[in-house]
Amino acid sequence: MNTQTFPVTGMTCGHCVSAVTSELKDLPGVTDVDVELVAGGASTVTVAATAPLTDDQVAAALDEAGDYHLARQ
Repeated sequence: MNTQTFPVTGMTCGHCVSAVTSELKDLPGVTDVDVELVAGGASTVTVAATAPLTDDQVAAALDEAGDYHLARQ
């Protein structure tokens, strides 16, 4: 099992958390998603999967969920 953490911007509420969680869980191999919401800031999204995810995979899922983006690190 592989666990990765991604900083995500644009999330402001429970609906955002739900949308992001749903899209990330649709990615192949993803077994769990946990979101620590920071409204108006960079939320922490932790993803457990059978193989590492690329930033491009996560960014595409965030785009499908709405106007959410990986925060620049």
